[in-house]
Amino acid sequence: MSNFNWGILGPGGIAKAFAEDLKRLDGHSIAAVGSRTLSNAQSFANTFGGTAYGSYEELVADPQVDAIYVATPHPAHKENVILALNAGKPVLCEKPFAVNATEAQQMVDAANKNGVALMEAMWARFLPHYAQVREIIQSGVLGSIHTIHADHGQRLADQNIPRLVEPALAGGALLDLGIYPVSFAHMILGNPSKITSSAVLTDKGVDAQTSMIFDYASGAQAVLNTTMIEQTPCRAVVAGLHGWLEIDRTFYNPASMRVVLNDGTTTEYPSSYVGHGLREQAEVFKQLVTSGQRQSQILNWQDTVDIMKTLDQVRSQIGLKYPFEL
Repeated sequence: MSNFNWGILGPGGIAKAFAEDLKRLDGHSIAAVGSRTLSNAQSFANTFGGTAYGSYEELVADPQVDAIYVATPHPAHKENVILALNAGKPVLCEKPFAVNATEAQQMVDAANKNGVALMEAMWARFLPHYAQVREIIQSGVLGSIHTIHADHGQRLADQNIPRLVEPALAGGALLDLGIYPVSFAHMILGNPSKITSSAVLTDKGVDAQTSMIFDYASGAQAVLNTTMIEQTPCRAVVAGLHGWLEIDRTFYNPASMRVVLNDGTTTEYPSSYVGHGLREQAEVFKQLVTSGQRQSQILNWQDTVDIMKTLDQVRSQIGLKYPFEL
């Protein structure tokens, strides 16, 4: 398949960033876009190309579309993803993958049932510097890993953005911002054996700030923070017996980093990346689909479900429950 035709389900801000970044990648194009209103779809298509549809059902039925990129608010992900999977379309679904682990498992089950590819669009996992992080950890240069520090804070709570502040839209810092440090820790240390969480909730009952300590069977700990009250450095540190890896602001974006060893040796990994960083996941997904595979080894289905289970535990501890959950 020389050209991979994307169907965009939900033409919001992240979909526009995705489409813009695809321009830097050969072999990908926007074939169609679907929205609940035709005018929104047409506006997107006028900028990025493709056929405009005024319904998601029409989009997933388009025979020219090779895969669907789901970019709607996360409470809609399960319904949108299963709609596309049942139409036989492979799906790249924005993060957070779902609202909870039960939904995530239902989406995975639908992919299995229909025999099509499905992947969480946790785009940071597919970036070049994250690949370098994995290589550094696997090389053993840091020794056994004992500590991770990572934070993600943006001043958003006072911007009155509905998807962040409304419980009915699964608002709060944790699912929107906290997914980055949580997924980062999972990439390196796997599933925690114990979780300790504390949060500051808004007047509407979603988390404005959440801090987490993850304990692991190895004896390691991850100390993570997410907040939508103010900007934080958004850096990450992975410390081992022989030294540490530090990733500059913002650690989940293409960023410079360095390894500092106990013997005083410092190795710099400068970043010369151009673009947003959403295109690598698109290329990985294209390779999955064209090779007949259904899940990525960089972020497989079990990883995605396990991360949602971790987020569920944190939400249970801080008392964050959404009104549409049973």
